[in-house]
Amino acid sequence: MNLQERIDADIRSAMLAREKDRLNALRAIKSAILLELTKGGGGEGLDETAGLKILQKLHKQRMESAAIYHEQQRTDLAQEEENQAFVIEAYLPKRLSEEEVEAAVRDVIASTGAAGMKDMGRVMGEANKQLAGKADGSAVAAVVKRLLGAG
Repeated sequence: MNLQERIDADIRSAMLAREKDRLNALRAIKSAILLELTKGGGGEGLDETAGLKILQKLHKQRMESAAIYHEQQRTDLAQEEENQAFVIEAYLPKRLSEEEVEAAVRDVIASTGAAGMKDMGRVMGEANKQLAGKADGSAVAAVVKRLLGAG
């Protein structure tokens, strides 16, 4: 079952269970997927990488909105955004820990032969390919900077 089919099935089950928050998050995912499909102009389905990017983008938007609402003391709105982010997170692959990210970045540095900060672009490109969907890009960048700066 691909992502679109899973979302459609989960929308139906959320409607039957009358889960308003979950339904809102699922509808936002479906809307973003349909928008992406129509933007491409093709009628074919969504590939897994594109689906993953959409989910990551939606999750990041929800978390940023929640942070803004917390700053503004709007906990009701922040809670709604966090609930939607939690639903979206269920469709994302498990996030790697800081130690796992560091180990992966060390492997990339060793395989590319990077010697310093001048090689950061090369290391980031390869690390982002390997860790796509499994780690936040800013966290990867921080680890790369730390490791290349020390090396």
